[in-house]
Amino acid sequence: MMEQGFTALTDLVDLGGPVIAVLMAMSVLGLAVAVWKLLIFELESVGRTAARGAVGATLDHVRGAAQPPEVLRARLSAQLEADFGKLGYGLRVLELIAQIAPLLGLFGTVLGMIDAFRTLQEADSSADPSLLAGGIWVALMTTAAGLVVAIPASVLVGWFDSRLDAHERLARNALEAALAPDVITAKPCDQRNLRVAHAT
Repeated sequence: MMEQGFTALTDLVDLGGPVIAVLMAMSVLGLAVAVWKLLIFELESVGRTAARGAVGATLDHVRGAAQPPEVLRARLSAQLEADFGKLGYGLRVLELIAQIAPLLGLFGTVLGMIDAFRTLQEADSSADPSLLAGGIWVALMTTAAGLVVAIPASVLVGWFDSRLDAHERLARNALEAALAPDVITAKPCDQRNLRVAHAT
């Protein structure tokens, strides 16, 4: 079974040339990055709760801190930015794969078309149209391979970004709730009293 799969892969590389080989390597890299980020997101509960992982550890510094809320807000906001940067580390690779794979596929198609028309020219008047047709479908195969690699990578990037955005909103809300619990939990009448007291 594995030998048949390996033979099919080698035949595909022989047909599409080095462009197909590069696209296959990019697909393996993209799959590895996606699995790695899925594990990280699951361990950190990204998008579900801000109480776990590195973000939760940062928010724990609010409890028992003797510094003013403004100072804590500035310091912890900077730390949260660093935490979000670590969570998003590696997604740039998926973005590059989503952008480069279609271009590589198009590049392979152009090379294949050039080769097909060169073969047709060398055959001169005895050219067989089937040779041209065969060269064209092989050339177009690289475009299809590029899209097969790029589309899942683009979908994954969008999904990871949406989870990170949700996680950031949860963390920001948790930070504000920890810094100003009286304001967050105050009843409507209490909030009016707070505004009046602040105005006076």
